Amino acid sequence: MHPRHFLLPIVALALTTFSGPPAQASERCGEIVELESRGEKISYSFRPHETDTPKAALVLLAGGHGFLNLDENGCARKLSGNTLVRNQASLGRAGFATAVVDAPTDYQGKDGLGGFRADPDHAKDLSLIISDIRERTKLPIYVVGISRGTISAANAAVRLTGDRALAGTMLFSPVTSGREGAHKAWFAQTVFDLPLQNITGPLAVVVHRDDKCVRTPPALGAKVIERAVGTSGKLITVDDGSDDNSTKLTVKACKGKEPHGFGGQDKEVLAIITGFVNTQN
Repeated sequence: MHPRHFLLPIVALALTTFSGPPAQASERCGEIVELESRGEKISYSFRPHETDTPKAALVLLAGGHGFLNLDENGCARKLSGNTLVRNQASLGRAGFATAVVDAPTDYQGKDGLGGFRADPDHAKDLSLIISDIRERTKLPIYVVGISRGTISAANAAVRLTGDRALAGTMLFSPVTSGREGAHKAWFAQTVFDLPLQNITGPLAVVVHRDDKCVRTPPALGAKVIERAVGTSGKLITVDDGSDDNSTKLTVKACKGKEPHGFGGQDKEVLAIITGFVNTQN
C-alpha cells in the first residue's frame, strides 16, 4: 500500500515557538480529572471546547518521559513546552475538547512511562480516560501523540477496537528508530514494536522534513503507513522553509523547540489537526 502523501507549504519563519505566554500560577489550564486503574491513579487535564460547533475531543500524549506533574490548575510543571501541551488552549479555541494525559502514579519517577508505553496495561489506562472523555463530551475521540507519545497513541489505536475504537489517530514525529543495546532496554522501543496492522481507524503520520532527532528520522514516516495495512493512512510532511541541509541526526535535536517538535509552527500543527478531523467528520 502506497501512503497518501501531503507536503505542507513553506511558511513564514516569524511564527513564535509558543502559542502564547506561559501559564501563570493563577491561570487555569484545565480541570484535573482523576481515575483509578490497576490500583493506581491516572489523571488528565480536561479543557472543554470554546466554540458553538465542537469538532471532536482530543487525547493529547506528550513525548519524553510523559510525566507532566500536573498542578491543581491542570497545568504541566514538566514538559510544558511540548508541542501538544503548549497548544491545549489554542485547540480549545479551535473547537476541540482536550485531555492532556499525565503519567499514572506508578510511573512518575525519573524514567516516567519508560517502557510502559507499549504495555497492554497502558492501553487499558488510556481506554478508561477515553471512556471518561467520551461520556463527558459525547464527541468523537481522536488520540494525538508526539515523539515517544506516538508509542502510547499507537498502543491505544491497535488495542481499542469495537465500541471502544477511536475516531482517528495522529502520530507527530513518530519514534521509528530505537537504540539497541542501551543501558535501558526501553530506549530501543519504537512504534514498530506494536502490531500497526491492527489499526483500522483513520491514521495520520506527520513528520518534519528537517527533523534531525535520531529517534524520529522523517524518511521512516512512510514505513509507519505501510505497516498499517488495515487503514488508508495519510503521510504529511511539514517544511519550515529553512535551508538546513545537514544529514547528521542527534539526541539534542529531539526537543520541542526544534523541527522535531515543530518549533515556531504551532499554527501549522493546529491546521493539520483541524484538517484531519474535518475530513473524517
